[in-house]
Amino acid sequence: MRSLHDDRLLILDFGSQYTQLIARRVREHGVYSEILPCDVDPLRIQASAPKGVILSGGPESTTDAAGWKIPKEVYDLNVPLLGICYGMQALAQELGGRVESSDLREFGHADLVIENEESLLTGMSDTGSLSVWMSHGDRVTELPPGFKVIGSSVHAPIAAMADEERAIYGLQFHPEVTHSEGGSEILAKFAHAVCGCGREWTPENIIDDAVAKAREQVGDGQVLLGLSGGVDSSVVAALLHRAIGDQLVCVFVDNGLLRLYEGAQVMETLAQNLGVRVIRVNAEERFLTALKGESDPECKRKIIGRTFIEIFEEQAAQLKDVRFLAQGTIYPDVIESAGADSGKAHVIKSHHNVGGLPAEMRMELVEPLRELFKDEVRILGVTLGLPKSMIYRHPFPGPGLGVRILGEVHKHSADILRKADHIFIEELRGAELYDKVSQAFTVLLPVNSVGVVGDQRRYAPVIALRAVETIDFMTARWAHLPYEFIERVSSRIINEIEDVSRVVYDVSSKPPATIEWE
Repeated sequence: MRSLHDDRLLILDFGSQYTQLIARRVREHGVYSEILPCDVDPLRIQASAPKGVILSGGPESTTDAAGWKIPKEVYDLNVPLLGICYGMQALAQELGGRVESSDLREFGHADLVIENEESLLTGMSDTGSLSVWMSHGDRVTELPPGFKVIGSSVHAPIAAMADEERAIYGLQFHPEVTHSEGGSEILAKFAHAVCGCGREWTPENIIDDAVAKAREQVGDGQVLLGLSGGVDSSVVAALLHRAIGDQLVCVFVDNGLLRLYEGAQVMETLAQNLGVRVIRVNAEERFLTALKGESDPECKRKIIGRTFIEIFEEQAAQLKDVRFLAQGTIYPDVIESAGADSGKAHVIKSHHNVGGLPAEMRMELVEPLRELFKDEVRILGVTLGLPKSMIYRHPFPGPGLGVRILGEVHKHSADILRKADHIFIEELRGAELYDKVSQAFTVLLPVNSVGVVGDQRRYAPVIALRAVETIDFMTARWAHLPYEFIERVSSRIINEIEDVSRVVYDVSSKPPATIEWE
């Protein structure tokens, strides 16, 4: 059988927040993709031995002398190249073309006119044009020798270019985002027709590969898994249980920042579906004490992450031969924390199980999902036999309500938010809207507002409702819930929780906003 990694595309990261999304789109078509930062050791580029290279976008300008350059070793591979946005501009400039800054910038939707049907864009449109997503200030104004224009837009006469003989292509738009018509198909054509990759990246093969790697890493050692009951940690539990059986011990920490009734529900669900050993630790007071006086979101995340690790290490000390700590870290956690594998992307926020980890730990990390996106994790969970009711729950952040209470965290504020969140989710399920949105939750704002309830003045906190629609959680649109539904939720929250005076609805998409508020 062919290896899961025999056919791979190398994605060179120039700092785009969409870089991981390029990888996700490639994987949708059964091709393994590996991401390396653009200034990586050249030996790693050579060792990757890819069948093709994709050059990402980025925040820099190729007209700046300090801008990132394409490593010489990429050209030395003699494999097909695809430059996206900054990647296209870098190719054009380094291969003898010209790039200039322009006052006529394009951000958002643009119409791409297909100029040459015998190219990477062949068969992508019946009308001769595509609605695509642009995000650029610079533009290619002169083609390098050997290239031809294959696509243009109003403000970018050279919006796509190709050198068919050398199999080098450039796209000024972003095919990786769902807003670009035909974008996924373009990436599939590059991977299969141009680079000749197979389709080995499948759930079954991923599971077999993860099981084999876990067994190799762990040997006969004991593994402690911090289990939250969420999608990621539950899939890790099922995966490691298949790999190492009774060598896995799960610890469920109730940090006092869970949703209403969550602790009991998690223990019941895990006992019924996973069949693994689970130790429950009640640590509400410990977490709230550690968070006392802190309102900065980055600090809160790191405090919560550090406290989790302390508890896990204390539990490990009580068990025999526990040398490994398993976590449900996934790709979006890594990129938003700008960890070691995230290339040149700017830091968005630290995740408690990435940027929030202490510098020194006594246990070695086991992270079988680190290279997977949320929807890939869910597909793995279903393939492993976990119930859909568990796998398709809305995501809940590791720090829990600690990053949904803006400002300092108190038990009273957590109790208010728990009740409001329960009402919102209950109403979503009742209206059969829960499965139509990707994630929904409430946020407690650090402000009071004047209200009138029962002819009496109420000066109390404000609750924000947040609901989004997304596939990969790298980009998301705010959910257009019915006004009548929002009104009903607002009425229930204000009437049933005396400590709330006002309810608002968040209509921000990602980007520019993140899904969570902190």
